[in-house]
Amino acid sequence: MSLEPLHDFTNAIHGLMLGALIGAFIAPGLLRRLSEHRFERLLGLLLLEVAAVLIAEAFFPTMPLHLVDPTSVAGTAAGVVFGAVIGAVAALMGVAGGEFLIPTLIIVFGADATTAGTASLAISVVAVTAGLVRYGRMHLLPTCGELRRIALPMGAASIVGAVPGALLAAPAPETSLKLVLAAVLVASAVRTGRGKR
Repeated sequence: MSLEPLHDFTNAIHGLMLGALIGAFIAPGLLRRLSEHRFERLLGLLLLEVAAVLIAEAFFPTMPLHLVDPTSVAGTAAGVVFGAVIGAVAALMGVAGGEFLIPTLIIVFGADATTAGTASLAISVVAVTAGLVRYGRMHLLPTCGELRRIALPMGAASIVGAVPGALLAAPAPETSLKLVLAAVLVASAVRTGRGKR
């Protein structure tokens, strides 16, 4: 898989990285002030809205969803704004943010699903690192025992799944990738809504 398709989205990716860094670093400080129930409801609705747009775009691919030129200064600025929101939500959820980064790259910047997925991996590293540093300074990271019991097996499984996933992404039909992503978002929204029930 070549990284060449990312060149057209360099400005947008840099903006998303900077925004994700800012959002992921600030968000944990808001964690104690935030109503968990309200946050989960808003998050679930947001996931469903993004899923609906992706489903519509999959069945009606001529929809004009390329909202911002990713090579322009406006593309960088939009990346910072979207990245800050995504980084904040990702840090509060404890995820990498790909659920929002991929749809943002597709809908806002006009990337195809494969390019968006590749770019989101690089951006997620920044968001996750910033969140870890911030949570570490707040002494909210799990213990070494918890990391060994939960994080190591999940990390190993992610590596095993990432290799075939990357190989299958390139030849997979664009419509199928969007529908699969939309299904993941719907499942995430349902799971978020049932979190405390």
